[in-house]
Amino acid sequence: MKGICILGATGSIGVSTLDVVKRHSDQYKVIALTANTNIDTLFEQCSEFTPEYAVVVNEQKAEQFKAKIVGTEIANTKVLVGAEALVTVATLDSVDSVMAAIVGAAGLLSALAAAKAGKTVLLANKESLVMSGDIFMQAIKESGAKLLPIDSEHNAIFQCMPAGYVAGNDAPQARRILLTASGGPFRTTPIEELHDVTVDQAVAHPKWSMGRKISVDSATMMNKGLELIEACLLFNMEPEQIQVVIHPQSIIHSMVDYVDGSVLAQMGNPDMRIPIAHAMAWPERFDSGVAPLDIFAVKQMDFEPADLQRFPCLRLAIEAISAGGVMPTVLNASNEIAVEAFLNEQIRFTDIPVVIEQSMAKFTATVADTLEHILEADQQARDQAQTIVASITA
Repeated sequence: MKGICILGATGSIGVSTLDVVKRHSDQYKVIALTANTNIDTLFEQCSEFTPEYAVVVNEQKAEQFKAKIVGTEIANTKVLVGAEALVTVATLDSVDSVMAAIVGAAGLLSALAAAKAGKTVLLANKESLVMSGDIFMQAIKESGAKLLPIDSEHNAIFQCMPAGYVAGNDAPQARRILLTASGGPFRTTPIEELHDVTVDQAVAHPKWSMGRKISVDSATMMNKGLELIEACLLFNMEPEQIQVVIHPQSIIHSMVDYVDGSVLAQMGNPDMRIPIAHAMAWPERFDSGVAPLDIFAVKQMDFEPADLQRFPCLRLAIEAISAGGVMPTVLNASNEIAVEAFLNEQIRFTDIPVVIEQSMAKFTATVADTLEHILEADQQARDQAQTIVASITA
């Protein structure tokens, strides 16, 4: 039995992970589940999986959760409070695998702690790697932790790498990565109409069921930009070795081009339980609960290059990883502020890349050599982006 801690249990990745756990309860035991404010879903999950620990980051909600479990079958579950408790449960001796699924920069410290503790890190929080880059990968190498990517694209690339491949290492025979993208809900929308995109339109992804922030990132293609940065780090490649390919059917999840001319692709229905099950069972495989791919129903698959005029956020991500240093951290922080402002209807959809670009222009690519330096750059970028948002809304 492997002990698993799920950071961000009430989000879409957390829910899918528990679905896979339920199918393989003879192999996995849930040690800890965490949530920010969604205590109703957390209560249901704890009732079903009886973890030893439950973490509620929000202090007010934590008190409500403690009262909620009194006299129930999960009354003995230890309830921990606050962001620092995420690190506590991610590093427990009884935990073998950590699903890092907290969205955004909030997931950095716990994911990094799991890496330093030598856990098997199932990385669904791309922002952790984007922000901390070499520091995160160095922690993996020094501790002997295993890093398995959960994003469907990175998991696909990992599956297409040579046998025995370890994340972060060179794969000399692989000359290029073809990183696929659905193109989101606005792939064919006239560019001049993007100015009037509503929040509801932006979060309505045509293929994947995701949270609101990630759905907006997919609509702007920032999600693909962050994935490109992550791919550079996970597979030790240069930005020019990674080509973004629009593939609206979302059946091929990414491809690896080898020096002999072979191109290996990983295919499957667009369901996050596939990469989750792959990482949980690795190096073996087990059932994910996803229906087999009906290739005849797919009929055809289309591919086109990404339009950087339509998707300026992708261009900004390429610029950030090319500049290096703290620039990916600045990009990510500025994007989080801009997306939050859009979701709160403070700015327009087309203002998102404007906020990010203006914020990035205020920074230089200083070396991201310590966690303190990264966190400082993250906060400065958030403050800068907030100032720009305020100037737009004034």
